[in-house]
Amino acid sequence: MQADLSPVIAATAQWLLRAYPASGGALAAALCEVQARQAVTVAAWLRYPTAMDAGLVEMAGPGGSARLDGLAGGGSDEDGDAWRTWVDEVVASWAACLLTDPELARLAAAAVGEGEHLTGTPVEFRRLLAPDERDQGAAALLRHPDLVAPVAELHRARLLDALDRREPREPLVA
Repeated sequence: MQADLSPVIAATAQWLLRAYPASGGALAAALCEVQARQAVTVAAWLRYPTAMDAGLVEMAGPGGSARLDGLAGGGSDEDGDAWRTWVDEVVASWAACLLTDPELARLAAAAVGEGEHLTGTPVEFRRLLAPDERDQGAAALLRHPDLVAPVAELHRARLLDALDRREPREPLVA
């Protein structure tokens, strides 16, 4: 992979960590950050599956955090943080879905395992896929389905499409 998604991954993970901070000291903060980065990495690799896709976002930029800031109170562009321009709303939404739905996380990690990003590189997403009790406690806000729902639901349908998985629909009532 030649294009670099690291600015998008770093900024989007940072946004999630500011919106849903760790609870309980330095170790908890580190564990929470690892979980956020793993979820954002999987989401970014799904959203930009090829080198060309990654190159395009690297050139054009992902769009920024303005809408997310309004939903979750993660800050605003007015505070002068240039990194916020590299936040990808879709990637943040997908990462929130992965952090709150273990089945989706497994499907997504399997999907990126078959893609261009991991060619010849073994990668493990243990903190995302199999969080232990300490991981869960550290990322209690980040993994809380009700708290992250406004962000997760923004682009959940697109994630399901990307994974080629449909949720059962309720029958239409006439």
